[in-house]
Amino acid sequence: MNTSKLSRRRFIRNSSLAASAAVLAQRLWGADAPATPPAKKLGVALVGLGSYATGQLAPALLETKLCELKGVVTGSPAKGAAWAKNFNFPAKNVYGYDTMDRLADNPDIDIVYVVTPNALHAESVIKAAKAGKHVISEKPMATNVADCDAMIAACKAAKRSLSIGYRLHFDPYHQKMMSLAADPNFGPFTKMSGENGFTLNGDQWRIHHPLSGGGPLMDMGIYVVNEACMATNANPVAVTAKERPKLRPDFFKDVEEALDWTMEFPGGVTATCQTSYVQNYGHFHADSAKGWIDFPSAFNYVGLQLNTSNGKVAFPPYRQQTLQLDGIVQSILDKKDSIVPGELGRRDMIIIEGIYASAAAGGKRVELKYT
Repeated sequence: MNTSKLSRRRFIRNSSLAASAAVLAQRLWGADAPATPPAKKLGVALVGLGSYATGQLAPALLETKLCELKGVVTGSPAKGAAWAKNFNFPAKNVYGYDTMDRLADNPDIDIVYVVTPNALHAESVIKAAKAGKHVISEKPMATNVADCDAMIAACKAAKRSLSIGYRLHFDPYHQKMMSLAADPNFGPFTKMSGENGFTLNGDQWRIHHPLSGGGPLMDMGIYVVNEACMATNANPVAVTAKERPKLRPDFFKDVEEALDWTMEFPGGVTATCQTSYVQNYGHFHADSAKGWIDFPSAFNYVGLQLNTSNGKVAFPPYRQQTLQLDGIVQSILDKKDSIVPGELGRRDMIIIEGIYASAAAGGKRVELKYT
């Protein structure tokens, strides 16, 4: 999308879900929801202006009740100027990656949302924390556990919140899944299966290991990893994995093309999973002794469905990122822990490193340690 063509009118026209999202947010937050928006919305700066920031986060920030877009960090001054004009924030709130330290002097910006390629998350998160800002990092949190540790340490040292962009934790369908799992008349789930992937074409950072840290597991598979943990409210104790033979080896030179893995949870609970850059799918299923749930489009932004042995679950329209952003900001305002903290992103990176280690060893079982 050409950023110069962005406009508030266009985003508002494409964001007709705002009223429903606000109603749903009140319903989900219940008594914890503010009766009225705060006197001053917290200012958010987006770091990286790619397709997700442009197509999802920017429209969501036009709907949020507790925060608003007040700045950007970009490698393109022209793109930054266009965003400042279109979203009505001053030109001084446009930063380069090499000038992020100056955020410390800008009271307009309270939160920095890092939406760069995976391997660049750690650097920007640490810079934002040192500038005294709360931070949200897109998933995966980083490309290795050591960087996760450095990000957590930087935010703790600055006494600032660190959240990871796990939007599905704020999604009502997934919240319903977790409530069913915790209901003794329905759960717990003992056997799960999930897959997530799409057909990737065209040269982009996702197929270059130095930037991505891996292939579809780091992009689409992490959803399945996190979903299984959400459905069990537990961490896996071991994983086994195998990389599939590549159908396009000349294209996927640096990263895996597709991967299958199994996650073992305490008590004999298992999740059979797969991810791919050459197949289009997104599905999750879980069985318990007393019921089952089935997500035919588990990881989509819109159009989710949740079928259960008790019947179909339906919610009014909403935008996931709006609920996510306001949910994270609410925790900051309340001085409470985020429900998607850096430690959650670190946990998933430990699992992913275990999956890659198992695949590299030809499917050897790898026990996971979280300390």
